[in-house]
Amino acid sequence: MSRGDHRFDAVFVGGGPRAVATVARLVARLRAAREAIGSAPGAGARTDADAPLRVVLIDSVEIAAGATWRTDQPAEYLNNTTVAATTIHPDESTPMSGPPAPGPALGDWIAEVERAGAHPFADWVVAEARGLRSFDFPTRRVQGVYYRDQLDAAKASGLVEVEEVLGSAVDLVAGEGLRHVLLSDGRVFSAPVVVLAQGMVQARPTPEARELARTADEHGLTYIAPDMPAEQPWELMFPTAGATAGSTILVRGLGANFFDVVGHLSRQWGGRFEPVEGDALRRLRYVASGREPRIVAGSRRGLPYRSKPDGDAPTAPFEVRYAVPEWFEGLGAQRGLSLRHDVFPTLAAEFAHAHLAALERWAPNAVVPGWRERLDAASGLPGVESVLERHVADDRHRFSIDELRRPTRGVRVGPERWAELVRRHVEDELGSMTHPSRHPRAAVNRAMGMLRGRVARLGVVGALSGDSAVHDLHGWFDGDALFMASGPPSSRTREVLALIEAGVIELIGPEATVGFDERERLFRLSSPISGRSALSPILVETRMSKGKVPNTSDPLLRSLLDTGRARIRTIEGVPTASLDTTLAEVDEGALHGFNLVGADGAADARVIVLGIPALSTQPGSAIGATPGKPSPLLAGADIAAKQILARRADRRRGEPENADRIADPVGQSSGD
Repeated sequence: MSRGDHRFDAVFVGGGPRAVATVARLVARLRAAREAIGSAPGAGARTDADAPLRVVLIDSVEIAAGATWRTDQPAEYLNNTTVAATTIHPDESTPMSGPPAPGPALGDWIAEVERAGAHPFADWVVAEARGLRSFDFPTRRVQGVYYRDQLDAAKASGLVEVEEVLGSAVDLVAGEGLRHVLLSDGRVFSAPVVVLAQGMVQARPTPEARELARTADEHGLTYIAPDMPAEQPWELMFPTAGATAGSTILVRGLGANFFDVVGHLSRQWGGRFEPVEGDALRRLRYVASGREPRIVAGSRRGLPYRSKPDGDAPTAPFEVRYAVPEWFEGLGAQRGLSLRHDVFPTLAAEFAHAHLAALERWAPNAVVPGWRERLDAASGLPGVESVLERHVADDRHRFSIDELRRPTRGVRVGPERWAELVRRHVEDELGSMTHPSRHPRAAVNRAMGMLRGRVARLGVVGALSGDSAVHDLHGWFDGDALFMASGPPSSRTREVLALIEAGVIELIGPEATVGFDERERLFRLSSPISGRSALSPILVETRMSKGKVPNTSDPLLRSLLDTGRARIRTIEGVPTASLDTTLAEVDEGALHGFNLVGADGAADARVIVLGIPALSTQPGSAIGATPGKPSPLLAGADIAAKQILARRADRRRGEPENADRIADPVGQSSGD
């Protein structure tokens, strides 16, 4: 294999925000080292910190932005985090051994772009910046330009040289003191350290998806398989594929992607959204153009993700009553716990308390007094459900823990009752978005948002049994947390709700299934709960794999797994959906951290894995960084930067480098 002269201090596979954050951490560490040497006696001699560090960023889509934040995607695709809650630079709130370097957060950068009145990337960057306030949700593409500018700023420091390569990494080969990354076109890039930062890797088609694609080909139908919205071939739907006025489009999936897709498609129809004058909940009305198809959508839960609150609306702090820090500390010291039986009942009590306390203020006559004392004494989940049943007098405001996941508790309700539940969902969403400090739904969402990270830590410290960590924590609980606390921007939700009220979108019901109707030769979407079904020649999947590795389509990860150079993390013998890596310490003296573990149980000290593919060992790293809040994403970037610089320092001093393989990573590996 010809490797040429493509040799660097580090190779990054995946050139998106995690790579940008790590390059920024390299600059911060090099700058701090230079300043420390410059202030020391005898300063002036050339040092290791004077020579630029050479790195290469490899990405198959776009350097700095990556696939999620690619700058050529439609403006309708929004981030679900506000301007004020986004940064790529750590401050003192993030635990790390390297120096903090706050840098410009997204809001600072937007203000700077607006002041400048121009941006070299494109005119639309300035136009979008002028319309953004701190509490707004920016487009993904403008956030991609922010990441691009932060990488350019790091390059301008003179402390790093960054080569940018568009390509697909397909293999990783070990050499003496080096790791060689092979691209699909034959190019090879080598370095003492490789950082895997692929982000939201996608999955190979499931047997069902392959069968649906085959059916579409055989019968001349249109099937859009699961993928990121910006990667989808939407042109297949207009107009030759049959997505004309009054026709039906079937959609499976009601998560974050659903809102992106609806936002994008609705702009093609020519209708408009107007505020409903005098509506206290800021309701929108959709004024149709006459070109609209009918969208029939369903999912297992049957209802779309809950919205984020309006950014300009006052919020209230979450006041914990049962799941206090001391309770979590006690759980963390135990082993073999079941999240469902040992943890969730207390979380359910918090959700019930949040709902009832808010409902007392929202609709006082709907609450039967004495609920707090009964909830304090409630035993287990049945006890919590009993309190909710007894102490809510108005059916309109009833709330059940079980209904978070199963809106009808699995009971078949028929079309009319389901339509009534959808109308209630619309009203509750509008109230929750508009009045997040008072509405019961917002209070429950806020409780989940505050508690989910603490629950995830129980998995990391080994408190949960393997079965519970995999099937509970990373199964239904993660799904509930996404549904309640990682929803879309309120502006996009209002549009979806307006389309529901206008009859353009129909929510078909829970436990939705997809199939092929042999008689009609069309796709069928149906719900056994509502009894509804619909037929169409077009089926759109608005689902993704969410970074699950075992069935990934990423060619490099696939190669590493298939050859035993990587393995799936297991907990007590139960496979997770993540790569296995060592754990990491926030300690400048720690030699390793987040290193790839192979099938033999040994870790490769020269390969670091960051973010989503290793979520089981890096909880929270899928979430973007927020100023003033600890960020696992940025902490991981600092851990990677430390190792890159340590390798270079040892090499330049002529000292023996750390061993390539961590033969027995006891206490560091997350595997069995």
